[in-house]
Amino acid sequence: MNWDWLPQYSTLLLHGIWLTIYLLVTSCVLGMLFAIPIGLVQVTGPRPLAWIAKGFCTAIRGTPLLVQIWLLYYGLGSLFPSIPWIRESFMWPVLREGIFYGVLALTLSFAAYEGEIMRGGFMSVPRGELEAARAFGMSPFTILHRIWFPRAFRLVLPTLGGEVIGQLKATPLVATITIMEVFGVGSKIRQDTYHVYEPLLLVAAIYFCLTFVITRIFGWIERQVPQKR
Repeated sequence: MNWDWLPQYSTLLLHGIWLTIYLLVTSCVLGMLFAIPIGLVQVTGPRPLAWIAKGFCTAIRGTPLLVQIWLLYYGLGSLFPSIPWIRESFMWPVLREGIFYGVLALTLSFAAYEGEIMRGGFMSVPRGELEAARAFGMSPFTILHRIWFPRAFRLVLPTLGGEVIGQLKATPLVATITIMEVFGVGSKIRQDTYHVYEPLLLVAAIYFCLTFVITRIFGWIERQVPQKR
């Protein structure tokens, strides 16, 4: 085992860790913001929107994430440069970077999986609680943010923790579109130094530590959220 290369690549590794965390947090937060209405509309309607939401979840969950990343990066990424008003817009510096397509693909994937999970969570809330809230004269919005969503979120919280860990393990796929997150850095080290096992063991240890932190965070959140309301 030879670790003489580690000091030379320490800065690159730290940047890769930061980029992995950025990809994870950004895609999970944005994905959850989409997942809540995706799950809700499948339960409450209207029916055309429910069909669209269901179709979105089915399409995203039914195709490999790597294919989605490549379609976005090599598809949209090749189309945008040919459109003059996009090249001249203020968004072009963002649209020409691979990280935009990586975050977009991870966000859509997380939104589809969590949308189905939130649908199940909304459907699992006892209807009697919602009927009682309506009987007390609560508005639909008040029922949603004070009763329905908190109860559904508590039900799906253990599953959500597992999905976030799964999302972390999906981030290495963006290394295929030139994003130098942890796995991408590990691949570069292997190519530069011809050491195979040491970089892979280091990458595995980093992901294990990140997974441990995520597990502890969700364990703490579960203890803070009351079991019953």
